[in-house]
Amino acid sequence: MRGRPDPSTDTDEDGPAACPYCGGTNTEREHPKGPSLCRSIHYCNDCDEPFEAMG
Repeated sequence: MRGRPDPSTDTDEDGPAACPYCGGTNTEREHPKGPSLCRSIHYCNDCDEPFEAMG
């Protein structure tokens, strides 16, 4: 894949991920890759907690 962007870092989303702790949608995607390629790291600005979301 030299010279091409990594497809697992594609940031097309349907909208913000809901926080599993407080249910808020004031979240940011911190990093496109989590422990596996289907999960990404997000951060909730309402309760200040990081979480993983499936994508």
